[in-house]
Amino acid sequence: MNSNSSMTSIRESKQLLAEEVFQHIGAQIVDGVLEPGHRIRDVDVAEELHVSRTPVREALQRLERLGLVTMYPSRYTEVTAVTPETVEQTLEFAGYQAGMAARMGIARMTQHDRETLADLVEEMFTALDDDVRISHTRWAVFSFLSERSRNVQHQVLINDASMALFRNLRGWTVPDDDRERMLQVYRDFRLAVLRGDADDAERLARLMHYV
Repeated sequence: MNSNSSMTSIRESKQLLAEEVFQHIGAQIVDGVLEPGHRIRDVDVAEELHVSRTPVREALQRLERLGLVTMYPSRYTEVTAVTPETVEQTLEFAGYQAGMAARMGIARMTQHDRETLADLVEEMFTALDDDVRISHTRWAVFSFLSERSRNVQHQVLINDASMALFRNLRGWTVPDDDRERMLQVYRDFRLAVLRGDADDAERLARLMHYV
């Protein structure tokens, strides 16, 4: 193996390691194992995962860009709290992204895909009163649309933002006085999916997120 190949292999190995650390810490934040205000020390994570501090710092920097942590150089890293402003901004971002995913995905998916998606949307009808279940069901619909968008840039963006999206909106629920209207939006969205109406599906996907 020549020196260029060796350097490439080392870089790829480091990138893979940083990705694994990122997924590990991110999952703990999303699952609530690391609660808001929890202080993360890179040396402790490195020791726990048996890695150097470099991939840990890279993972924490990436999590900071997503808004999941705040880094205090030479001190510690702190898990951020989900504020009403965070939820509002995330809901807006998710609404526009869901609209684009619906516009691209429904226009490009097969009839079988549309029927599968319609079944996922139908689950939202009965999950609306279950905070945990509706969160997972919303994400399942969003992911299905994104996967079938056939747009790599969109998929990469959503993949990178998925932790923040799921963490920030996990506790969000449709207001009690708006549930009937939202149920109708879900029903209309399901019908738009089945008839392959990408324009209407985009509009309704945004309405689900108050955009």
